[in-house]
Amino acid sequence: MLGLKIEMSQIFDEKGNHIPVTLVSAEPNRILQVKTNEKDGYESVQIGFEKLDEKKVKKPLKHKPFRYLREFKGDINEYKEGQEIDVSIFEEGEKIKVSGITKGKGFQGGVKRWGMRGSPASRGHPAQRKIGSIGWSNIARVIKGKKMPGRMGGKRTTVKNLEIMKIDQENNVLVIKGAIPGRRGTLLEIRKE
Repeated sequence: MLGLKIEMSQIFDEKGNHIPVTLVSAEPNRILQVKTNEKDGYESVQIGFEKLDEKKVKKPLKHKPFRYLREFKGDINEYKEGQEIDVSIFEEGEKIKVSGITKGKGFQGGVKRWGMRGSPASRGHPAQRKIGSIGWSNIARVIKGKKMPGRMGGKRTTVKNLEIMKIDQENNVLVIKGAIPGRRGTLLEIRKE
């Protein structure tokens, strides 16, 4: 199922313990296509989320007027073309995994990006937050995969073993325990474990 991250919040259990949660808006998704081994060479279900105005959709996508289209591989027997999926497919207490794009943090140094130690901060040391030597004594080049400063975040991440705390079917909102990748409004893929 596809949804949008609303925000983080908190709830309290019966003992008064504080539980951090993320609210996810999961409007009904429509199944646009069921792909089979015989016809397409693999099995998957294509889902559309966030319906667009018919006037704004380009001609090749007139039959799929949705802002987001995604495919989910797996068991296709219980799904039919045109069927709508909503939050009722989940149960409270069920374990799920959520995929999304993390917050982009721009160009960052090695200390923030990789957690490097940095140099001593006392006695006039010339460099505090630099990464130090990047070469080897017997190899006259920088090896592939060396952790260096660069762009941080903005990558697809999956968080597993999250628990659904509450389901609001009237407003199509899932209350999920813990943090989920991305900023507010990030598209999320929600799967059962």
